[in-house]
Amino acid sequence: MVDRLANSEANSKRIGVVEACFGTAGQPLAIPGRVLIGEGVLTKLCRKKPKARQFFLFNDILVYGNIVIQKKKYNKQHIIPLESVTIDTVEDEGDLHNGWLIKTPTKSFAVYAATASEKTEWMSHINKCVSDLLEKSGKSPTGEHAAVWVPDSEATVCMRCQRVKFTPVNRRHHCRKCGFVVCGPCSEKKFLLPSQSSKPVRVCEFCYKQLSTGATLPSRSDSYNRQSSEISSNNLSDDDDDDDSSD
Repeated sequence: MVDRLANSEANSKRIGVVEACFGTAGQPLAIPGRVLIGEGVLTKLCRKKPKARQFFLFNDILVYGNIVIQKKKYNKQHIIPLESVTIDTVEDEGDLHNGWLIKTPTKSFAVYAATASEKTEWMSHINKCVSDLLEKSGKSPTGEHAAVWVPDSEATVCMRCQRVKFTPVNRRHHCRKCGFVVCGPCSEKKFLLPSQSSKPVRVCEFCYKQLSTGATLPSRSDSYNRQSSEISSNNLSDDDDDDDSSD
């Protein structure tokens, strides 16, 4: 089906509509062989609180953005090459249902569909696209993934020292290796994680010591279900979405 649609007029028009919705701020999406598989609204677990995002699945990339005007305008376009994607299901918890993890070497996060059938369809189509890409390229699945950040609302105190309470003065920070919410004193160190940045990034004291000695660290994204069930999630923040925060 993908090969049949690749150079069709209908597919070109659909991709053109998506490009137009992002305006001049978005990257061009039309290239030879690219096919728009499907689209829909998913709830993305951001650092402040869950937010609705418009997602577009192509046969080689996953694109998402903020919804400005439903079905007409989006901004803050993000493009994720599917070759580097691995997905894992997330168990239902509280008000969050039908979720899965989208894991890449540079960024990993959880998304949630409106229904179980939507989740199944999204995961099935993503896995099929990734499998087809890897088969064509002869590459192996990506082994390393960035940590899934713990939302700010799930930590009232530092997740490392368990002593510092977060206030407007004592700000929350995120370790780029484990994804934990930590205080300033527990995250003063920086370490180069080439898959995430060309410059050293903030890491917690625990991860810094492990990275410095070459020890193998468990991936935060691999223990997402277990860890999230151990943290209280009663204090949802009303702050604006802060996906691109440097903290």
